[in-house]
Amino acid sequence: MTELRRAMTHHDLGRHAEADERLALEGIGIDASIGRGCQVQLHVDERCRKIFHCREALIEGFGALDLGDRFVEEVMQHRSNIEMIDASLPILDILAQVLESPHSRLPLYKDEPENIVGVLHAKDLLRAMHKMLADGRIEPKELARFKVLDVAMKPYFIPETTTLDDQMRAFLERKSHFALVVDEYGALQGLITLEDILEEIVGEIADEFDAEAQDQVEVTADGAYIVDGTMTLRDLNRMHDWSLPDDEANTIAGLVIHEAQMIPVVGQVFSFHGFRFEVLAKEENRISSLKIRPL
Repeated sequence: MTELRRAMTHHDLGRHAEADERLALEGIGIDASIGRGCQVQLHVDERCRKIFHCREALIEGFGALDLGDRFVEEVMQHRSNIEMIDASLPILDILAQVLESPHSRLPLYKDEPENIVGVLHAKDLLRAMHKMLADGRIEPKELARFKVLDVAMKPYFIPETTTLDDQMRAFLERKSHFALVVDEYGALQGLITLEDILEEIVGEIADEFDAEAQDQVEVTADGAYIVDGTMTLRDLNRMHDWSLPDDEANTIAGLVIHEAQMIPVVGQVFSFHGFRFEVLAKEENRISSLKIRPL
């Protein structure tokens, strides 16, 4: 068990443990000075906030889940769902994409999406734009000279086999909330944020910019569920209190392919784990829509 979990879960280690606990809480943006029975405010990624009813409930949550047994590949956002920016685009096009995006950090790629060359924070870009406006206007030649990589952060890559426990500690030590996940060959697999790990502990942390998980699920009149194939098993299980296994796949489409041991065609039906799965739509070899009915 790591120092973080010891600090969060062991209450009988004396003043040193209390100091460690305070540091751990403050590292993820929690005011550790509040007392028993008070509420705490959790700040995630500068915008996400969730109120917890008591400090002890959060500490118990850290102890209840062994983050050392879970890996980043299990909770990361798959690369197919990552919003990226082509670093070669004109700066005004990049600015428009940043302003339209619900995300504050966006990976920058060059030539192809697999080639991530930086991570752009919206605030850094807006500061640069504001600086160019110091004289009241931005000249076309200033825009032509602007290089987005000059204001981008270096990408932070981590292996997909990193445990959530180790990555939580790494985020706290680096004071960073965003990492890109790669496989053993260095190929991009997805991204993970501090918020993703915290949601494994405390449940969904939503704000006004988050797409609702319910948008990926439609309930039919006969009690079945139309589900987007990219929906994670974690979110689906939480939403409906199901217990579909997520040890071999991260998404519902991945689970169907794993159990079927094949790439299904549209219209095929499978039954396993107490549910009936019908493939409704595909995009190339990817299952994009499923109809699920409890048996």
